[in-house]
Amino acid sequence: MQMQHIRYFLALCEERSFTRAAKRCGVSQPSLTNAIMALEQELGGALFQRKPLVALTVLGHAVHPYLDRIAENAAHARQAAEAMADVRTSTSTPWSVM
Repeated sequence: MQMQHIRYFLALCEERSFTRAAKRCGVSQPSLTNAIMALEQELGGALFQRKPLVALTVLGHAVHPYLDRIAENAAHARQAAEAMADVRTSTSTPWSVM
């Protein structure tokens, strides 16, 4: 499972439109569609009903909280790493020249 696929899934959940979700994610609509299809294949079923409107399927509803949590944890990990990088940068400066 790729993090990008999870982000696309969550954007599509919010936007309810492949076109708007793709624009929001900064990718082409076919790229987003292919990523969603790959995620669906990996998870073993359709995540979205596509017609008449884009809506989550039962499987989509079931996995949504888990994928949302993965995205949140990834964001927290990124923030922790950035904070550590800031600490290392500020504490690892060479001895000041006298």
